[in-house]
Amino acid sequence: MATPMSTVIEAAPRPAVALGLRQARVIAFWGLLLAKLAGGWGVQWDIRWHLVIGRDSFWIAPHLLTYAGVVLVAALSLGILAAETWRERAGRPVPGGVRVFGLTGTPGFHLAWWGIALTILAAPVDDLWHRLFGLDVTLWSPPHLLGLAGAQVNSVACLLIALELWPPAAAVRRVALVGAGALLLGAFYITVDPGVQTAFRRGGVFFFTWPILCALAAAFTLTLVARLSGWRLAPVATGVVALAVHWMGIAVGDAGFALLRPVPALEEAIAAGPDSPIALAQEMARRNGTTPGRSSALRIVPLAGIALMALVDARRRPRAAAVALGLALLAACGAVFWRAPAYAHALPSLPDVAAAAALAALAGVAGAALAVRLARPLAADRITPPA
Repeated sequence: MATPMSTVIEAAPRPAVALGLRQARVIAFWGLLLAKLAGGWGVQWDIRWHLVIGRDSFWIAPHLLTYAGVVLVAALSLGILAAETWRERAGRPVPGGVRVFGLTGTPGFHLAWWGIALTILAAPVDDLWHRLFGLDVTLWSPPHLLGLAGAQVNSVACLLIALELWPPAAAVRRVALVGAGALLLGAFYITVDPGVQTAFRRGGVFFFTWPILCALAAAFTLTLVARLSGWRLAPVATGVVALAVHWMGIAVGDAGFALLRPVPALEEAIAAGPDSPIALAQEMARRNGTTPGRSSALRIVPLAGIALMALVDARRRPRAAAVALGLALLAACGAVFWRAPAYAHALPSLPDVAAAAALAALAGVAGAALAVRLARPLAADRITPPA
């Protein structure tokens, strides 16, 4: 059943914002996107570093790039709040500002700061985790997931800031929403990527771990961007930009490896953990005849399902669009994995495929429903009416 479009309404008149204040917010917004882009490339390079080098030290170049992005995101988010708090205490009004824990700023910048604060908190938690349980290289450890969650909250905040800054008719608003949405989608891609190793290890219904998780994450992201922007092709634009960001991340990693020429220590890493993600990635790449960390297949495969979302129209029929996405992801990923030699031992049965199809459709619906619910408080009177 299609979701009512009662929340998709014209924007109400906005309070006047002083030119200097508005310029600072706009500069901070684009700075946030650039800083998140650099941080995302750092994470992407870091994953490749562990897969092909094997060593883990805080001071490796990918970590420095990642944390430089985090520091800049934190500085911009908190900096705007500090400046607007000072402005309010000086007796000058802050249009659109709210006060939380003594800080004044727009809801978007508050969410941006509190989100990145979670990522900062994850660093000491990660250090404690390593001290208690030893060195690990899995992305799905609790501290890593906490850090990623904070970054995703910050990305959602960027969507809200775009709504705060520009009126519905402004073309720049659409660009800003797609840019922030692509970073949100790209981080979700990275988060669900370990699902391919679950498929390798377990087979059966778990053969489809990646498309099921991706259906949940992508349906949420793309439905949210479509609803907030009011643009039917927003999912396609977001998916294409996310793919371009991924390709640029590969180029950053290639350039970094060529410049630094780090010495591999894979034998030690694999010997220390024969069943570790590094060891599994190397074995999968050996069977497939590929290079670990350079594939773009998992960024290209979703594009067919994303196009179906736009065709069905995720703005007006988010649940139907999400089902189309989930089933398309399952079919496309199944076809790719089925032909890959690495998965020859893990191929699913027909009942497994049927169960996975139901799970992918349900995951897509759940993601879309969450996006619809989130769009209401985020957008309030700021959603762009669909054409």
